[in-house]
Amino acid sequence: MKIHEYQGKELFRKSGVPVLDGIVAKTADDAVAAYEKLGGKIAVVKSQIHAGGRGKGTTKEDANQRGVVVCKSADEVRAAANGLLGKTLVTIQTGPEGKIVNQVFVEAGCDIARELYLGIVVDRASMKPVLMASTEGGVEIEEVAEHTPELIFKEHFDPAVGLEAFQVRKLCKKLKIEGAAAKAASKFLPAICRFFVDYDCSMAEINPLVITGDGQMIALDAKIDFDSNALFRHKDLLEYRDLSEEEPSEVRASKSGLSYVKLEGNIGCLVNGAGLAMSTMDIIKYHGGQPANFLDVGGGANAEQVTEAFQILLSDPNCKGVLVNIFGGIARCTTIAAAIIEASKVVGFKVPLVVRLEGTEVEEGRKMLAESDVDIINAVDITDAAKKIVAAAK
Repeated sequence: MKIHEYQGKELFRKSGVPVLDGIVAKTADDAVAAYEKLGGKIAVVKSQIHAGGRGKGTTKEDANQRGVVVCKSADEVRAAANGLLGKTLVTIQTGPEGKIVNQVFVEAGCDIARELYLGIVVDRASMKPVLMASTEGGVEIEEVAEHTPELIFKEHFDPAVGLEAFQVRKLCKKLKIEGAAAKAASKFLPAICRFFVDYDCSMAEINPLVITGDGQMIALDAKIDFDSNALFRHKDLLEYRDLSEEEPSEVRASKSGLSYVKLEGNIGCLVNGAGLAMSTMDIIKYHGGQPANFLDVGGGANAEQVTEAFQILLSDPNCKGVLVNIFGGIARCTTIAAAIIEASKVVGFKVPLVVRLEGTEVEEGRKMLAESDVDIINAVDITDAAKKIVAAAK
């Protein structure tokens, strides 16, 4: 689950990670009031969307309107807010379709002496979180990783222990952080690592992490993803979820316990098991098709879930055919067959439907489908299924 920058900074503040004062605004008047309340001469108006690259991003409506604007007066704040609110911001991470800006974050300015990059993710190879830092703050870290990977420094840490003092000293030496800034780092870096573990994050990124003229270390950004599988431990975080930032069909699927990700193709996929779902998408691509989604109905799918899955798939106007690829284990083929038959009564299949069943009670399941009045193209294996749905979708 992703959250907005202003929400991340609210959590940072609670966790002892230094941030600047800021106020979220949904209208230009609110933005001006926020600027006046902050009381400084300089403020930054930041678009709030679930995507990075906002500083270099521009709106579809005005190619000169950036997603992050430094302002020196109330009039400039008003102009920036009017230029962003309700507009579509396109960044390197949104794709050409962009995202609607529904709110802006008005943040106090500060004396920036240096800009660094800091990020934490889970390194599956070492089975530990890894803190990554670079002197190249304020630019896309992907560019740094591609062109100058030697400028990215890494420290793995034990989640039960956190980042240790000697690791902070190592990073400070590599980043050329000295004096008051090194003292600030000794508190800041362990605090952000504790935050990552305590909140079950899958990613925490600060770009830029700034060092001020007097040696303070401040998170000038907050891009945070939480591990959805751990949200049962953090029910209070659910109030931070912004459904307007999420694909409606994915929200709908999550409410039914379905793992669904919308894609740009025209072949709907209904599969049980994440690995099989990925393989199904791959083989559709291999035979010249384009999957319209990733959809894992899971091992315990019932008629209601399968019906909802079909409704979600067919609500996509780009969907020109559906491939059902089921390997019956926990979910028996007879259960899936019965669910398909029941779903057909509710949904009504108006696009080609290819079904491949294998596993427990497969013969009985195939017989049920053959004796039904559902218009189905049967497939004997996954290759046969992929070839048939690609041909049918054309």
